[in-house]
Amino acid sequence: MYRNHPVNTMAMPPGIPFIIGNEWAERFSFYGMRSILLAYLTLYLSQPGGELDVFGNKEAEAWVHLFVGSAYLFPILGGLLADAFWGKYKTILILSLVYCLGHGFLACMEWIGDTRSMLLIGLVLIAIGSGGIKPCVSAHVGDQFCPSNQELLPKVFGWFYLSINLGAFLSGILTPFLLEARRVAGTAGEVIYPYFIWLVGQKEEGELIFGHHYAFGLPGVLMAFATFLFWMGRSQFAHIPAEGVVYFRQLTKKINLLALGKLWVVFSFVVLFWALFDQIGTLWQVQSREMIRILPDWIPFLGGYELLPAQVSAVFNPLFILILVPLFTRYFYPVLGCFTQLNALKKMGIGLWLMVLAFFTASMIQEFLDNGYLLHIGWQVLACFILTASEVMVSITCLEFAYTQAPKSMKSFVMALFLLTVSLGNYLTSGFKFLLLDDNGKSILTGAAEFWFWTILMAIGSTLYLLVPRYYKAH
Repeated sequence: MYRNHPVNTMAMPPGIPFIIGNEWAERFSFYGMRSILLAYLTLYLSQPGGELDVFGNKEAEAWVHLFVGSAYLFPILGGLLADAFWGKYKTILILSLVYCLGHGFLACMEWIGDTRSMLLIGLVLIAIGSGGIKPCVSAHVGDQFCPSNQELLPKVFGWFYLSINLGAFLSGILTPFLLEARRVAGTAGEVIYPYFIWLVGQKEEGELIFGHHYAFGLPGVLMAFATFLFWMGRSQFAHIPAEGVVYFRQLTKKINLLALGKLWVVFSFVVLFWALFDQIGTLWQVQSREMIRILPDWIPFLGGYELLPAQVSAVFNPLFILILVPLFTRYFYPVLGCFTQLNALKKMGIGLWLMVLAFFTASMIQEFLDNGYLLHIGWQVLACFILTASEVMVSITCLEFAYTQAPKSMKSFVMALFLLTVSLGNYLTSGFKFLLLDDNGKSILTGAAEFWFWTILMAIGSTLYLLVPRYYKAH
């Protein structure tokens, strides 16, 4: 029914806008739900009868990382389904429907049954759906290109990553607001409330305006839109067919196994990177609750308002991505290239040390907080800026590096292995946090001590990585 090869053109492939739009909406969906998950588990989780049933901070952090790790584990399944059985388009479409169903459970969990059980079902479905489509979408981008327009691929991967972070930025503003905004004079919630009385009804002073049904429902609506948009682009895509059982023979070829083994040397260090990076939504979010979060008056529109803890990293990280990606590409990398022969592996090495610096900054912040000092959230925003610079140099670079180094018949599988680094990093973090819980659900490693642990661990990993650019031979 559909074209099974890319259009032979020097221009941009016709299916790219549909993929970019789909990725924007899907990432809004995922990051929006993820940004409020810790706050919901620790502050708002309640049973159908109305009684609170919340988790402690450290236990909730461990469960959030376990969910994120699972969401990035299922790419292995998605990559196998796409490359060996269904093809990328069919895999993305079917698993997107599973994804939508998971959001439905989260939005309606108190109306269906036991809240914790419905929450678990919803998160499992989202992990399967979101994880399953992840490697397929990025590989589907590469499938749209022919030899004549291959030079446009880095630019499109840049747009792809920007669309991810634009979706994350917007969801980072909206979904925490929907979860936690209250009718309190002088707040952003009070200002916007009159426009939505028709939707939420009259609210008392201090009462939540929207609540978790709306906060989890909006990401579900965006995921449904992403699925519809992807279906609309079906006739514009190159539908590369699955290879069937031949695919599994590719996995056993010595040359492919050697290529995968070499890639995993690099990926093993990226695992440690993700173990730290994804704590901006857990450990750093808890830290932000102790800080002054009122924005300066000179900031247009938002000056004087108080940021919600869930908004801090969820807003500033993707915002800094949108700023830093073009700046690094156009200015920083060319200037750095004047002093050293800059390649992908060296970029990643610099990025790992920037992660050390980011967590060092966060550790110092926590030291001051533990000693009774009041600090403005601007200090954590500075740490987030450094962490985002690390992300640009490690994550974006490694994504493109993995695609270029992957055997031609295993692009989706290698994208899945790249995403597996996120899974293993989060499992490492989750396991560590569970391990340190005492019988009362409290961590035996508290305050700045935990920040320093991760800082030192990252410094050790970054030091060992120095050997990789020296000995790894890319092709």
